[in-house]
Amino acid sequence: MEHFSATVILVIITCIISYQAFNQPHLIERYKHYPVREAGMGEFYRLLSAGFLHGGWLHLLINMFVLWMFGEIVENMYKVLFGNTLGVILYVVMYLSCIAVANVGTFLKHRNNPSFASIGASGAVSGVVFIYILADPWALLYLYGLIPIPGIIAGVLFLWYSSWAGKRGGDLIDHDAHYYGAVYGVAFTILLNPGMLWLFLENLFAGIN
Repeated sequence: MEHFSATVILVIITCIISYQAFNQPHLIERYKHYPVREAGMGEFYRLLSAGFLHGGWLHLLINMFVLWMFGEIVENMYKVLFGNTLGVILYVVMYLSCIAVANVGTFLKHRNNPSFASIGASGAVSGVVFIYILADPWALLYLYGLIPIPGIIAGVLFLWYSSWAGKRGGDLIDHDAHYYGAVYGVAFTILLNPGMLWLFLENLFAGIN
């Protein structure tokens, strides 16, 4: 397990499934996050399956690049915390459950709204990035790949914007999934290892001082 990368496997599987669905719209219809179908027909598998579908190459490549870049770090962190084998298992469980939990907010909000549906791994990817911030809150993230901003500041701004944009609505982005995915990723990690919360606080205040 030492050199095994679950992150790379998740990226490959997501790319294959998304690519297959690009030219097969029936796959999107069958597996997208669609709260009306989930509530009315009990098709709750959609909460998970939607995370392996994307609306196009740009959507897919951005999500998978961010997952690969931060996921490798978080996966290795899990290995350090829980051991190689258990760490990989818990990392995969975190990622998959994060996809589903990230969609719960819009399920509750739109279960009677037939016009709402969503696809993409953004909620789970947000969870992975926020676990990275949890471990190193002052590490620099690069907005648009150019503008350096401390992770803790970027995280707070991201949560604020996701909450605001989710309430406003009016676009094609599932901001609620971003918000809930980010919060769940952090909560999952802290529940597994409460010491991560104290490490976060120590690093946060050390950076301020």
